[in-house]
Amino acid sequence: MTSRSGAQRRHLVSSPFKPAVEPEIENFELNDRVSHQSYGLGRVVGKESAAVTVDFGSCTRRIISPFHKLERL
Repeated sequence: MTSRSGAQRRHLVSSPFKPAVEPEIENFELNDRVSHQSYGLGRVVGKESAAVTVDFGSCTRRIISPFHKLERL
């Protein structure tokens, strides 16, 4: 049995279904105040192309993109 990779299927113009909407990935900057659903309030202390490092006071966590549970304050 073969498994599919994460590649997106092409949307045909004649299809009666709407194309899948790609989620917009938020861009965080250093020192941004953020809120995480699990860890609480924090501040961005590191930034990479696909992740941010956030200091939550009691712990520092690396949050990988897309940032579903993270929002800027």
